Amino acid sequence: MTINCKGQLIDLSTPRIMGILNITPDSFYDGGVYKDDRSILKQTEKMLFEGATFIDIGAYSSRPNANHISESEELARLIPALEIILKNFPDSYISVDTFRSNVAKIGIETGACIINDISGGNMDSNMFDTVAFLQVPYILMHMKGTPQNMETNSKYNNVTQEVLSFFAEKTTLLKEKKVNDIILDLGFGFGKTLEHNYELLKKMELFKNMNLPILTGISRKSMLYKLLDTDPSQALNATSITNTIALQKGSSILRVHDVKEALEAIIILQQIS
Repeated sequence: MTINCKGQLIDLSTPRIMGILNITPDSFYDGGVYKDDRSILKQTEKMLFEGATFIDIGAYSSRPNANHISESEELARLIPALEIILKNFPDSYISVDTFRSNVAKIGIETGACIINDISGGNMDSNMFDTVAFLQVPYILMHMKGTPQNMETNSKYNNVTQEVLSFFAEKTTLLKEKKVNDIILDLGFGFGKTLEHNYELLKKMELFKNMNLPILTGISRKSMLYKLLDTDPSQALNATSITNTIALQKGSSILRVHDVKEALEAIIILQQIS
């Protein structure tokens, strides 16, 4: 299983790591930490050195009840960060975390090579056509509602079946548009209760039947720290445990704040496989 980034085929038969770089002031864990060139470059270098294959840049906070910002503000945060990273790390593979097709397009034209869309195309009707035109890998995530209202939209008859049906419908549309590299993200924490999240984790191997790479973004999320009655700053151990479970159930990419620990989980599981 491979994806094409900048003309390079990246083999996902060995799991890969996507390091999270939030350049927003209000992200749930590290909001406001990376707000100037020096801090952005230092964190990018750290994640690449520790083993990240991809860096995912987010300029729009998608935490529950986050403030909605304009497209121009999102671009004003994103593009300078993208440019400074690619100037210093020109061979890096950058993912743009956005639901807006125009932001995605400008990000790819600036030098990113993956689009990570939390809305699975539901918040911008032009997104699928844009991905098809750009011919880049697309991370298709399931979310019920929007970041502003998803906590009140977490109602399902069967969460696993609904997410599977969502992926079946959306991947059919993408394939009709000749999008070649589709990556599935179950959307842990996005319009799902704690019970829904663990139900999806429990049944994750069912999604392997779609024969597409699975990305798991579970790092320091509330499904971990609320269960354990702690907070995001204390959720690293829980993240490592849950990432290990996700790898055992077929995840190809771990999207994380803590690259070193994620790589250790991959290395240990490879040793016994």
